[in-house]
Amino acid sequence: MVSFDEHVCLIVKNATCSFCDYNCELVQNLKLRREYRSNPCLFHKIIYIMNKLTKALACSLSGTSLMTLSSAIMSSTIGQEFREPAQLGKLMKRLAPFISKSLCNGLGWGAHYAMGTAFSLVYTYLWRNNFLKPDGKNAAFLGLVSGVAGSLIWKATFKVHPLTPFMNYRRFYLQRVPAHVLFAIGVALAYHFVKDKGRKPAKHNHS
Repeated sequence: MVSFDEHVCLIVKNATCSFCDYNCELVQNLKLRREYRSNPCLFHKIIYIMNKLTKALACSLSGTSLMTLSSAIMSSTIGQEFREPAQLGKLMKRLAPFISKSLCNGLGWGAHYAMGTAFSLVYTYLWRNNFLKPDGKNAAFLGLVSGVAGSLIWKATFKVHPLTPFMNYRRFYLQRVPAHVLFAIGVALAYHFVKDKGRKPAKHNHS
C-alpha cells in the first residue's frame, strides 16, 4: 500500500532542485525531516512545509467534522444552537447586515475549519516531536485543554461583539469541552493514517 509520503513524492518525483542543483534525495528517499534539517534549501523547505500542512489539514478535516456533528446532535437534543459555524455566521451577519446570509454562513464555516486547522497544527507538532503520544488518553487531555481554551475564546468573542445573541451562555461554554474532546479524538485517528511510517529494511535472500 502506498504511504502518504509516497503520494507526495509521486507528485514531485525526479524533480531537480534549482537551488542546490542535484536530484533531490528528499523526494527520492522519502526522508523529509532529515533532509530538510541537513540541507534546507528553498525547494526542500517548500516540500517539507507542504507535507506537514497537508497532514494537519487532513487531521483538521476529521476532527472538525466530528466536532461539528456532535454539536449538531446536541443542538437538536437540547434545543439550543451549539453549531459553531451557525454561531459564527450569525455574529458576522449582525456585525455586517449588508452582507448576505449565505456569505456569512460560508465565512462562518471557513473560520470554523481555520481554527480547527490551527489546533491540529499544535496537536501534530506535539505528537511528531514526541512531547505526547497520539493515543486516546492524550487526545482526551488535549481535548479538555482545548475545550477550556475554546470557551475562553468564545467568551472573549461575545464580550467584544456589540450585538451578541440571546442564549444560555453557561450551557454553550460547557458544551465546548466534550465537543473539543471529540475533536481531538478525530484528529488523533486521522493522524495515525497520515503520519510518517517507519520503513522496514528490505530482506535479502542468500543462496
